[in-house]
Amino acid sequence: MKTKTIVMGMMICAVAILASFQYGHAGPAATSPSRIGVVSVRTVFNQCQPQAQYRAQAIARQNRARAELEAQAKMIEAADAELKTLRPGTADYLQQLQKVLKGRAELESQQEFLNQQRMSQDKMWMEKLYQETLKIVSVVAREKGLEMVLERTEPEFPTSSEELMATFSTHKVLYSGGAVDLTAEVMARLDKLDLKP
Repeated sequence: MKTKTIVMGMMICAVAILASFQYGHAGPAATSPSRIGVVSVRTVFNQCQPQAQYRAQAIARQNRARAELEAQAKMIEAADAELKTLRPGTADYLQQLQKVLKGRAELESQQEFLNQQRMSQDKMWMEKLYQETLKIVSVVAREKGLEMVLERTEPEFPTSSEELMATFSTHKVLYSGGAVDLTAEVMARLDKLDLKP
């Protein structure tokens, strides 16, 4: 009986020591804070040098296109004014009418083309800028030993009800106290790249 009690006591002690050993090792690992970073992609996009260069080039392109369209519109106005001086139904009138209608159609077509071209260029640029930003974020996160990086752009108010609903569905980081903010470093590295729009 005494031997059974001693063996039982030793087993209970062994279990208690084993449990405390496992708890001692598992406890701190489970409660240690994970390393999380945040980046405001909107801030990076709005304030980085490559985006400023792209905007300047886009504005210059739009101004050139606007000047060309205005010149084309003035030519159509002049042709339309000349049409009004001609007698309807004559060969000259019909020839001038064809010139005016053709000019208007070309102007509308050119306006639509330039609009589609601008949207396509903007989309391609934003994709390129976003891909480069993601690459930089992953490099900086690895360098800093971060386990996760979240997008933390704050919503801008006031906003329309549609934009507000979109904000509710996309704004996921509501608080990031203690997280490492990588925004400035990501932007600085993006500025050093030779990114051509």
